[in-house]
Amino acid sequence: MKTVMSGIQPTGDLHIGNYFGAVQNWVRLQETYRCYFCVVDYHSMTIPYEPAKLRENTWKMAFQLLACGIKPENLFIQSLVPEHAELAWILSCVASYGELTRMTQFKDKAEQLKEKDKDVLISAGLFTYPILQAADILIYHAHYVPVGKDQEQHLELSRNIAQRFNHQYGRDYFPLPEPLFTETPKILSPADPARKMSKSLGEKHYINLFGEEAHIRKQIRSAVTDTGDAPPGQMSPGVANLFEILRACGQIDAYNVLMADYHAGKLRYSQLKETVADALAALTTALRERLQHLEAEKKKVKAQLEASSAVIREFARKTLREVREIVGLTSLKA
Repeated sequence: MKTVMSGIQPTGDLHIGNYFGAVQNWVRLQETYRCYFCVVDYHSMTIPYEPAKLRENTWKMAFQLLACGIKPENLFIQSLVPEHAELAWILSCVASYGELTRMTQFKDKAEQLKEKDKDVLISAGLFTYPILQAADILIYHAHYVPVGKDQEQHLELSRNIAQRFNHQYGRDYFPLPEPLFTETPKILSPADPARKMSKSLGEKHYINLFGEEAHIRKQIRSAVTDTGDAPPGQMSPGVANLFEILRACGQIDAYNVLMADYHAGKLRYSQLKETVADALAALTTALRERLQHLEAEKKKVKAQLEASSAVIREFARKTLREVREIVGLTSLKA
């Protein structure tokens, strides 16, 4: 069985863009691959943060992933497997400085931080975190990483690091991870459909996957539809976004009926919004109920995740022992 690895930062609640764009696909992949899914709390330290909030958000993200259908045995918390950090240091010694300087996400994030606070510290961790990301993948000898096109550059760096390590030490130790491109919808902001849904833009720009039904319905009712700037004969981004959400919810029959109405020129946006709101309400209500059940057994679930992290850590330890031997470090006792 081939191995898939992916991670998500604990930035608070999941929104529907996270779910349709990544997490829903992770749930499906569990049926076909050996999967390692990680809440990457180390990565959240690269920008200013509050320690207590980081810990709270890490557990919140883990519980929400379980509610979405991620199996406990496939889920772990990155900092409970500190071997990731040690492997990242070893890999940083074969990574290329030039490659890191070309990482577009570092430049973008640094600029965003400077816009918010011109005196903010741009950490070395923000610059080198793609190496930690490579360690996250390579430590499990992952064959595939589910990514979007915007993340392909980081995966290419992981492949380069693996290839350089193998060449430098004269053995095919790390497999070169391949991107696993799957058809995932790109969900846009309901308030500004020219932009991707994101929590960093503010509350009105994302729909909380575990939010209250009344609030979700209000957001859909107020979603931007036609702004009048779409080319003639082309669907406006706001309307297309509502159709994309409807299809992502699995409401294919309703999608087809309303799309036919649109092409016939008789679609009422109020009807489209009501149908989308109903579909989201059905989805989020079920997920919210699962989350409430997990939270009612918080102590038990936390113990389960700590146990799964410990089991997964054994694989990481094995990799690190082998890597230390390959690169000439003093051997660790098992």
